[in-house]
Amino acid sequence: MTTQPTRGRAGVVVVSTQAAADPALDRTGPVIAAWLREHDFTVAEPIIVPDGGPIEDTVAGELDADARVVITSGGTGVTPTDRTPEAVSALIDLDLPGITEEIRRRGLAGAGPTALLSRGIAGIAAGGALLVTLPGSRGGVADGLAVLDGLLDHVLAQVHGEGHAPRSAS
Repeated sequence: MTTQPTRGRAGVVVVSTQAAADPALDRTGPVIAAWLREHDFTVAEPIIVPDGGPIEDTVAGELDADARVVITSGGTGVTPTDRTPEAVSALIDLDLPGITEEIRRRGLAGAGPTALLSRGIAGIAAGGALLVTLPGSRGGVADGLAVLDGLLDHVLAQVHGEGHAPRSAS
């Protein structure tokens, strides 16, 4: 007997000119989609757009389709076409900088100083969806998902008014 996802819909958007030309080159989208499915979300195949492509419209489409979580991969660096943070920032109503600060901190420990070049952002979009822009590297995605693993339930509960869990008496 299989169980059906119960947490609603999530979206994955991969920003990569190379993967847009050849989807077989996408090494991060399937990892993110599998992680979201493990967390009981319904997830379609990742949508791949080229760097500098219709990033904002694609992410907005996922939000309009009632995604509770949208995670992007790629386009967060400093090349001339890396513009994912700029494209997505207009969709964020409430910034959550601590999430991306922790992702960069973990990247610094693993990949070294180049992790500090990631300009990823995270926040809550109108309607309460969590939106996170991860680096396009497998290591950056692994770091990002590890950070989200400890926060996802709490953030979604908070956004939807469930408040803080009661503290146990010490």
